Amino acid sequence: MENKRVLITGGNSGIGKIAAIELAKKGASLVLACRPGDKTEVALAEINAVATQEAINLPVDLACLESVRNLAREFLARYDALDVLINNAGVFPSRKKLTEDGFEMQIGVNHLSHFLLTELLIDVLKSTASSRVVTVSSMLHKKGEMDFASFRGEKKYSSQKAYAQSKLANVLFSMELAKRLADNDVTSNCLHPGGVRTDIMRDLPWLVRKLVDLMFVTPEQGAKTTIKLASDSDLANVTGQYFDQTELANCSQLAKDDELGAQLWRESEHMIEQVLGSSIR
Repeated sequence: MENKRVLITGGNSGIGKIAAIELAKKGASLVLACRPGDKTEVALAEINAVATQEAINLPVDLACLESVRNLAREFLARYDALDVLINNAGVFPSRKKLTEDGFEMQIGVNHLSHFLLTELLIDVLKSTASSRVVTVSSMLHKKGEMDFASFRGEKKYSSQKAYAQSKLANVLFSMELAKRLADNDVTSNCLHPGGVRTDIMRDLPWLVRKLVDLMFVTPEQGAKTTIKLASDSDLANVTGQYFDQTELANCSQLAKDDELGAQLWRESEHMIEQVLGSSIR
């Protein structure tokens, strides 16, 4: 990973921070995409303690599509190459919340923000030899169903249902991206990191968080798959695949639905363009 540039969302905590630290140890140049603040500064200090190239943060609010567009503009103004884009950040609120743009929070942050970021950076990924897009999903995508009408928030809300839908969207997006990049030197893969004790559980009730602490794996264990997909030379030409805890695995049948993947792409573009008031590209 020496001299390879990695952009990672949510790299200031959990598996994102561990992945950033380990990739920095391998010589990568890390660019975090996180909210500014003490947590991000602490993460940067930890990364730079082991990095050969100084890591920086480009501030972003993933609940605001205009902020995502500004992030992409700032990245492209600074850099002309991107070796690995890691779509890592995620939220799992226990109650219904909306993004600044009026989307249900989980589909907005977990899917739409990363869809937009990837689209805005696709040209620099294409121009960088052997680049990779790594998207963090979850095995819970297998419980997900796509309901495009729910993207703006439902009257009856289930946090589990919304999370599963957003994670299914991650897999569908990753697979559709691989198809669209088939003639380019860019790979797209997604992963389930395992049940991991991370900040994504912060909004859950205290007792549930305690049970999670007992049953789930550490961020260090959970980050292994992200690190592998971002850096393993044996995976340089592997694309359109789903990995479960470092092993190649089967995603759900719904996640393999080509028509649904194409529809998600179209709907995502349309919804984002409505908010931004212009085409994505």
